[in-house]
Formats: sequence, structure tokens, C-alpha cells
Amino acid sequence: MNIVIIGASGYSGAELAQLVAKHPHFVLQGCYVSAGSHDRDKKLSDLYPQHRGLLDMPLQGLTADAIADIGQHVHAVCLCTEHKVSVELAPQFLEQGIKVFDLSGGFRLTDAELYTQYYGFDHPHPELLRQAVYGLAEWHNSAIMDAQLVAVAGCYPTASLNALKPVQQAGLLAPQQKVIINAVSGVTGAGRKANMNTHFCEVSLAPYGVFNHRHTPEVEQALGHPVLFTPHLGNFNRGILATIYAQVNAGTTLTDITDAYQCLADEPLIRLLGAGGLASIKGVAQTPYVDIGWHLQQQQLIISVAIDNLLKGASGQALQCMNINAGLDPTTGLV
Repeated sequence: MNIVIIGASGYSGAELAQLVAKHPHFVLQGCYVSAGSHDRDKKLSDLYPQHRGLLDMPLQGLTADAIADIGQHVHAVCLCTEHKVSVELAPQFLEQGIKVFDLSGGFRLTDAELYTQYYGFDHPHPELLRQAVYGLAEWHNSAIMDAQLVAVAGCYPTASLNALKPVQQAGLLAPQQKVIINAVSGVTGAGRKANMNTHFCEVSLAPYGVFNHRHTPEVEQALGHPVLFTPHLGNFNRGILATIYAQVNAGTTLTDITDAYQCLADEPLIRLLGAGGLASIKGVAQTPYVDIGWHLQQQQLIISVAIDNLLKGASGQALQCMNINAGLDPTTGLV
């Protein structure tokens, strides 16, 4: 199965490139950047020297001719591009019969109007929002199998939804009580482009996107429950830790909570730490796992959940979706 990665010079793109290059059933056919990128024609291994000998391929410019050539030789395209770029590119590849796995937020929301509010642009392809399958791998396995367009779930939503959906599906969340999600991500989550806020000397633990972060509607859409989500940027490279506060129905016991999580007990990339367990970034960094632990006191449930933002939160989950779509074990090339 020939795979092309567009936006391969970014952190998620490079991470996905090395996963595909090592995969026993996929072939990394090419890595692309925008035609005007400063990284064009550089070897990917020159940008990421830890992958010398594996990713010694040039970053090609994505021209019209390149898009046409991809259509002749490739089975699937992975878009590690900005949201608006993905929205422009995906239809071109879909028309050529190529499967698209989009790591941006360009197709995650079903309501086109939310793109104006949260992403700052009018979505030009609302029909594709209805076609796209939300790539939260453990929860949408059967739909991903048949999908032509997979909108890989966001990093913060991946952590939050795996932590919350078991409790929500069991009917334990108190109705109309907002769930509070307090999450912190490593600075790679902000992307590779130079920015004063991510400059080494400037990075500090601080909140951002208060009340208006684009992951809020994504979580609410997939959870079916209101949330108050506040992300933070931390002064470390990679990983996400979310501490989640939820009110549960009166009479809910710790056994009820533990029983609810058993729907994930057989998922190979979910590690249930159990009642009293505490997730940590150290426990998941450089791995494709989700670690989840929970505490209950009266009606107050506190969940801690951790993932690696570049693996389970992006490239690892994309590969998991690609495996499912190809009829392979979801963990192939990951574990």
C-alpha cells in the first residue's frame, strides 16, 4: 500500500513518516511540502537527524504536476497540513480515488457554521463534512474500515474522549452539568513554525484559547455532553496530561465507574490504571498508549488521562486508522 505524506516537515508529519517507513505492509512513496517551503528539496533526515538512514528522501514541492503524479501511484494520502490547506487538497485526492487521512481539523466537525466561529474560515465543502469519518480509532472502528476520508481526531479530544466516553455511555454523567477539562500539552503541539510564544526562552506553563478553543466543539460533538475545556502549553517537548472533573449521578459508586471502563479493557492501546490510578506524561511519552486513572468522592469524579500528543494524539492514531482501513491489526507498526 503506497502512502504519501503532505506536510512531512512538521513534527506530526515527520513522526508519521518514520512510522510508515518502518511499517511491514505500507510503502512510503513520497514526502511533500508546499511548493514555496524553505524545506523543499532538503532531505527529511537533515531536518530530523535521528532518522538518518531511514528518511533520507527529499521533501518534494507539492505542485499541480505532483498532485497528478500522486494520483497514478498512491493508495492513500496523509495530510499533515494546516486546516485550510487540508480542506483545499482533500477533494482533489478524493476525486482521484485516493483515500485521505487528514490530521488537521479540516473535516472533524459536522456543522459547517462552526468553522466560521472556531477556525476563522467558511468551509467550502460541507458535503465532505457529512462524508468524513471521525478517526477516534477505538470508538469508530467499523466506520473507519469503509472510509474514503478519515478526519483523525485531535490530540486533546483523543485524551478527553477516551477518558469520558465510557462514563457517558454508561449513563453516569449528571445531565446538564458541564464537564471541566484542564489539559496541558508539550510545545510540539504548537507546531514547528517559529513563534515567540514557543521560543525556548519564552515558553512557560500558561493557558490559552480560554472559552473559544476549537477542540471544545469537537469534544462536545463526539461526547454528546457540554464541556468547559481549557488547554495549557507546558515547557516540555511532548505529551498531554488532562485532569477532568465531572459530576456523576447520585448513588454512583466507584464500582460503577470501574465497570463502565471495562468497555475499553480489551483495547490494546488503552491502559486502564484503575481506581486510584494517576496518569502521567512520563508513562506515555514516545509510546502510542492512552493511560487512564480515576477517583470518586461522593458525586465528584476526577479522571487523569495521558497520551503522547505526536503519537496517540496525531501520527500514531493516523497509522492506527490506516491499519483498520487496510484490514490490518490496529497496532501494526506501533507496538
